Amino acid sequence: MNVKAKEILSKLRLFFGKAKNRHITYLLVISLFALGEFLHSGLARRTFVFYSNIGDNIVVEDRMLRRSRNRETDVRRYVNEVLLGPASPRSNPLFPRETRLSSFMLRDGVVYADLTEYAALPVSRAGSVFRSLLTLNEGVRRNFSFVKDVRLFIGGNAVFFEEFREIFANSADNNKTSP
Repeated sequence: MNVKAKEILSKLRLFFGKAKNRHITYLLVISLFALGEFLHSGLARRTFVFYSNIGDNIVVEDRMLRRSRNRETDVRRYVNEVLLGPASPRSNPLFPRETRLSSFMLRDGVVYADLTEYAALPVSRAGSVFRSLLTLNEGVRRNFSFVKDVRLFIGGNAVFFEEFREIFANSADNNKTSP
């Protein structure tokens, strides 16, 4: 064998002769494999909020959605998943099952989503249209940090613009001190 190759093999033998070095190398290889798998899969974790059938309890679901190279497509996929409803049979959907996304647009950090007229109907006695739309609005903002505002429409008509603007303008600010 070549002298250089023997020298490299002896150094490797010395390095891997210690259990600590072997374990660190194994962890490094596994971590690199997991990172490559994550980057290759193209999935992103998104959170969804629904409400329980019993009471007013919040049910949070995590789903892995396929990422695209287009931010608008990612947000549209999220809204469509919300319209599909919860995976748990013990949770109510936010909107009636017939509700669809009529049109969608993301421009300069503002989401414009037009839902069909079925979105104006409450899902259950405990649910309200305002709460469902507010939950959708908060979900989009929570999952996509680049979204500055969400404008929702039902059947082409603007809904709750002023109410949502007031809610998000008066969000909690823990830096202020009370007088």
